[in-house]
Amino acid sequence: MRSQARASRGRMILIFSFLTAAPVALVACTGSTVDQLERGSSPQVSPEPSVSPKLMKARKKIKHVVVIMQENRSFDHYFGTFPGADGIPIREGLPVCIPNSRAPEGCTRPWHDARDENQGGPHDLEDALANINGGKMDGFISQWFRNRPPYCSDNPSTLVCHQRSERPGVVGYHDDREIPNYWEYAKSFVLQDRMFASNLGWSQPAHLYMVSGWSAECSPPTAVTNCTTQLDWADKDGVAETPSYAWTDITYLLHKHGVSWRYYVEPGTTKECDSEEGEQACAPQPLLVSGAEGTPEIWNPLPDFTTVQENNQVGNVQSSRRFFQAASKGRLAAVTWVLPSYEDSEHPPALVSKGQAWVTRVVNAVMRSPDWKHTAIFISWDDWGGFYDHVVPVRVDPFGYGIRVPGLVVSPWAKQGFVDHQTLSFDAYLKLIEDLFLDGERLDPETLDRPDGRPTVRETVPELGDLLESFDFSQRPLRPLLLPPYPESGTEGGG
Repeated sequence: MRSQARASRGRMILIFSFLTAAPVALVACTGSTVDQLERGSSPQVSPEPSVSPKLMKARKKIKHVVVIMQENRSFDHYFGTFPGADGIPIREGLPVCIPNSRAPEGCTRPWHDARDENQGGPHDLEDALANINGGKMDGFISQWFRNRPPYCSDNPSTLVCHQRSERPGVVGYHDDREIPNYWEYAKSFVLQDRMFASNLGWSQPAHLYMVSGWSAECSPPTAVTNCTTQLDWADKDGVAETPSYAWTDITYLLHKHGVSWRYYVEPGTTKECDSEEGEQACAPQPLLVSGAEGTPEIWNPLPDFTTVQENNQVGNVQSSRRFFQAASKGRLAAVTWVLPSYEDSEHPPALVSKGQAWVTRVVNAVMRSPDWKHTAIFISWDDWGGFYDHVVPVRVDPFGYGIRVPGLVVSPWAKQGFVDHQTLSFDAYLKLIEDLFLDGERLDPETLDRPDGRPTVRETVPELGDLLESFDFSQRPLRPLLLPPYPESGTEGGG
């Protein structure tokens, strides 16, 4: 979710060209950032391999894929001190020092932040480029102070506005003292330490990439051939269930192949609305989306896709109450997405503990389900939220990847206590879904019967790893690991 409004979206910004094996280059751009980025060439794609023995086993063992997407945390912020992971760099026995002109030493070292409520930082496209800073990964603190929200002048005491100069929260980190359940999942199942957000933008493009492999603006909204990449505000009308996205999403292929899917949103209230003035321009209010309140529309894009409406699939977007019912009865769809309300999202200033409790309830529900033995759960966070991360994002096309986020795999077939170092992104979820349920059919304009103008077929880029490497289908299936949503209290809530 965006952290603030921009005064002028057409001003000059610096665009970082990600080069993993060549010198870093900076290009000055004016006007529409993504229009100029889109002129970059797409990487060569690898041909589709034949069905591997591991995929054949996976198709027998995994009948349900569940994707849980939370909000706004970087990998180093949550797992920067996890043993065996590529975490916060240590130099001369101390964490690397991040430039901070307001600190006495001129920099601030990542520090343990025990607070349940965090500040986060700005996290639009421009902020990502500034944070990355030509590959130095040192712009997090300066970008926060440079782009503090304008409402802070009227509310300087609020936590989201207050940053101590010497220890700003964007370089704070948590460990198993604050997020014991997430760490327990990592210890008992799989932690992915090279999971990158699919793009350089904020929440809206992240969620669009998650379900379609692209984020675009279409003019008119229903013209699939007129869609161009957009990492800013892709949904211009801001009206739920009014078609805005004409390109092809994964549900089109699921429907074509007769594969069941559900997208569950949590009831509640939201502090977000579709306003280019930013979230503080909107008063707290319920948001009605397909019979459920609480999940902001920008996290729930499927009702706005023409494919979903034309196929009469809008009803597959349902309240999370139905998820818990389906899980308890062993009736999970083949593909399931589960999205939180703002309150349970971990989006600053939402509490970390409440987000962890929500995710734990969702995971517990699957583990108690008759479907557990055939399920793979993937947990991630949609963007970095302005928090520090030290790994330079891999470049697969002009728009991504974005800054690294945590990734977890929970399944009876997950490798136990495994840290997966493959390069991954949310596109890997699409690739796995396509391989398991769609005979490997891709969201590829050259093969789709409704081609679009996406610059890259993200599932086929050679940099993208294979999620199946996180599984061992020959092992004895792991037993459910039921955890209390609030570990300190030791009580376990329901769905």
